Amino acid sequence: MSRPTPLRDIHESLGATLTDFAGWLMPLRYGSESAEHNAVRERAGLFDLSHMGEIFVTGPQAGQALDYALVGHLSALAVGRARYTMIVNEQGGVLDDLIVYRLGDEEFMVVANASNYPMVAARLTERASGFDAAVEDRSDQYALIAVQGPKAQEILATLTDADLEGLKYYAGLPGTVAGAEALIARTGYTGEDGFELFVANADAAPLWHALTKAGEPYELLPAGLSSRDTLRLEAGMPLYGNELNSSLTPFDAGLGRVVKFDKPGDFVGRAALEPIKDVPPRRRLVGLVATGRRVPRHGYPVTKDGVVVGEVTSGAPSQTLGKPIAMAYVDTGIEEGLAVDIRGSQEAVDLVELPFYRRNK
Repeated sequence: MSRPTPLRDIHESLGATLTDFAGWLMPLRYGSESAEHNAVRERAGLFDLSHMGEIFVTGPQAGQALDYALVGHLSALAVGRARYTMIVNEQGGVLDDLIVYRLGDEEFMVVANASNYPMVAARLTERASGFDAAVEDRSDQYALIAVQGPKAQEILATLTDADLEGLKYYAGLPGTVAGAEALIARTGYTGEDGFELFVANADAAPLWHALTKAGEPYELLPAGLSSRDTLRLEAGMPLYGNELNSSLTPFDAGLGRVVKFDKPGDFVGRAALEPIKDVPPRRRLVGLVATGRRVPRHGYPVTKDGVVVGEVTSGAPSQTLGKPIAMAYVDTGIEEGLAVDIRGSQEAVDLVELPFYRRNK
């Protein structure tokens, strides 16, 4: 039985197509996926992300505990700032990718993916046991609503007195939005400017309605998981379970920059990761642009002269580029002459560096 978010009634009233995602009943789309995608690129879209996990790490040694538990240097994070990081196993394989917010000197919030947050909470609890720090999974207490797109700041500014202009990318501040106490974070998963609003469950529906009304002059649209996936794909952002999994290291995914070997002390996975930090991986994560109209999909083989040299991890038609695009792991050193085996047909693709799309700042 899929678990509903606090906004289920609203999604149903809007005629959303609901689907199971990581055990949650989530809106796949409300109408046209392409309209929702384009709304975010051109104006603004509204997302329910209440399936994400919120895990709090508090105490005098909370920062040191996270330094040991994760690959990043979280004790160096300034209050009010956020950082993208990962939790890995002893072999360096990625267990989840995370965003960590420092809310106070002794308080951090770790935001984990929906399918992984119970595991992340358990691993953090285990790894923090040697520190003066407490780990508490508060995911059940929070809803998460995102407004994303070039008009996101203008829309949100009508509902809050918080200093949105001064709020930097990957930063967050407490504030009141439409009367609700919220953590206002300038983060997102679309490649556009935007905000993620962490609020109590009871405040989710009134906040959604307020954002919808405030967004009417800007033609804001509610947006589902389908458009969120095509938006993040264009932006070259990894999805756990596709581009990231426990058999891949951060270096395999081209994200070795998140691993901080210069932080004090040991961390889980260090012994496995340090020897490979300067070794090119066997395969690297790249972008593929189809020359035809057929769409490369997750799991399809990438070939060169009929020999398999990689595998597609994510693929979809790109509304912004007007062509099918994909992310794939391809053997290092191979740059051209590639095709994707789409049900027995070798469909030519061009290899490009990620991301496919970068917004004008």
